[in-house]
Amino acid sequence: MTNFIMKDQFQNRTAIIILAAGNSSRLGRPKQLVEYKESTLLKNTISEALKVPNSFVIVVTGANHNEVEKQLNAAEINICFNSEWKNGMLSSIVKGLNELLLLKPDCDECIFAVCDQPFVTSLIFENLISESHKTGKGIIASAYSETLGTPVLFHKKYFNELLELSGQEGAKKIIKKYLDDVYSVPFEKGNIDIDTEEDYNKLISE
Repeated sequence: MTNFIMKDQFQNRTAIIILAAGNSSRLGRPKQLVEYKESTLLKNTISEALKVPNSFVIVVTGANHNEVEKQLNAAEINICFNSEWKNGMLSSIVKGLNELLLLKPDCDECIFAVCDQPFVTSLIFENLISESHKTGKGIIASAYSETLGTPVLFHKKYFNELLELSGQEGAKKIIKKYLDDVYSVPFEKGNIDIDTEEDYNKLISE
């Protein structure tokens, strides 16, 4: 009985929220469905997130949600539709976090990830979690190209403040506000994302 309690105590302690609601206007087609590694960009990100122990995955859809959701295995993940996706990424952060608090109100921390960083791996997610527990810092961000970005982990003490964000700055506003509570983890090739057809052609030609 004791072992069961200990195991259950750590189950699903980290949420990985994948933001996949944009309309990919610069690419001209849904980047969520772009072919990559005999899969798609979105399914590759989900696959890596599902490998992370003691976590569960939420995918926030928006534009083209019918086509996107058809390709996903709803038994493995939680899918939520952001009807306000036109308002930008912040609306998806809020939607995903509200979904998390509905499903797992006692969750300790969450990681926000995007669907168009092709080189994201389960190890990237695990490093964020590991450094969070090791350093005691409340925000663990990926570092690349002299900036801090996604994937980024927030301790639950920041959840309310994330939900109160407005405007275009998004979660980076909280990172800048609490720099003393931020730790960065290098993410090689984290600067590579797929915004244009040129980006995609360069990716598949490597």
